[in-house]
This record gives sequence, C-alpha cells and structure tokens, in this order.
Amino acid sequence: MVASLARPEGNLTGVSILTTELMPKRIELLTELVPQAGTIALLVNPNTGAKRMEEMIEAVQQAARVKGVQLHVLKAGTESEIDDAFATLVQLHAGALAVSNDPFFNIRRDQIVALASRYATPAIYAGRDPVPAGGLISYGSST
Repeated sequence: MVASLARPEGNLTGVSILTTELMPKRIELLTELVPQAGTIALLVNPNTGAKRMEEMIEAVQQAARVKGVQLHVLKAGTESEIDDAFATLVQLHAGALAVSNDPFFNIRRDQIVALASRYATPAIYAGRDPVPAGGLISYGSST
C-alpha cells in the first residue's frame, strides 16, 4: 500500500505494530549496546510464512552489513530446536542475539530468556514481556 514506512506519501488508515519492519533497528541497537560483538545471531521460526521470513532476514542482513557485523540466522520451530540454536550460537561465538517476533517465541519466552542468561548472551526482543522476565532489552510497539 505504501512504498516506504518512512515516507508513505499519502493517506492511510489502519493499524500496524511494525514488528518485522523494526528488526533492522533492533540490530542497530544491539550493535550500539554490544559494540564488541562482531557476530550477531538472529533467531527465526522456520514455520512462519516463508516470504515474510525471507524479507525480514534480507532486511536484517542489510542492517548487519551496514553496521559491519556478521549475521547468522538460527532456525527454531520446536522447544528442542531452541536449545540447539543456543548451542550453535555459542559455537559461532555470537556476541548478541536478536529474537524475531513470533507467537511461538512468545510462548517460549522463559526458555529463551533463561538460555540467553545462561550463555551470557545479550538479546533484544520485539515485545516487552521478556524484559520483566529477565531479558536485556526490547524494542517495539507498546501494544
């Protein structure tokens, strides 16, 4: 409907919580919070719509390139795959983690926050709920 959220150039009525669109900004914030992180991991759910996920990953990869950091995409669609993703994150020596907005990750919030804490991995989340649960930071709408 619009060419750019930054400059929509017209009238638009509706609601957007901008969860996917804000992922590049989350990468920017992570690089400012953890400037020594040369590698950042992005946790995505492979069961999410493929086109939406691919577009988000592409935007995050571009943001990572601009910031001069490597991005590794970690896929998890089950509880055990979340554990596996964190094991991979450690092997990659990722200095930070961005958790994509996904209902499955919202349900597994406590597990993700606990693993980030166990592995001392600074993580940014789309929603605010992980922060009171022990997560480092969130950036998103206040719905």
